[in-house]
Amino acid sequence: MSKVFEDIFSELQTDMVAICLEYVQNKAEEIYIYCSFEERVISSDFFCRINGKIVKKHKLNDALNDNDSFRYNTSVERQKTVLRIINEDIEKTYNLCNEYGREMPTEIKLVYNVIRNSLNAEYKYELVYSKDPVKTADDVAKEWFEEIQQVKE
Repeated sequence: MSKVFEDIFSELQTDMVAICLEYVQNKAEEIYIYCSFEERVISSDFFCRINGKIVKKHKLNDALNDNDSFRYNTSVERQKTVLRIINEDIEKTYNLCNEYGREMPTEIKLVYNVIRNSLNAEYKYELVYSKDPVKTADDVAKEWFEEIQQVKE
């Protein structure tokens, strides 16, 4: 049986989650992935909830307890690798949408609950930041981080 649009679309999101899960070595409660595609500009970011704390990708070790001997590898190279793979998946999503004549989301917010093995996705199709004179995709990702941080902590 051949794969349909929805199957491939889901697989690309699953790949984004998988690379982030690998980055945190399966040691997170939730993973948040931000994807942006506006006016052919691709941008992404991710952050996590660890020990009840919402932390950016380079600050994972700040969420560990003092007596933890485990440490995350948050090297810049690993961060870049994860973002590159997410961005490639965004580009593949764009190509998939073109191939099937579907509208490409301008924004995708993925929340993966590691404990429940469940994924929630939120999509936007209108421009999020492009019409703003100063706002960028990074600004929107930071706003989402701060919003989640206030709600979850």
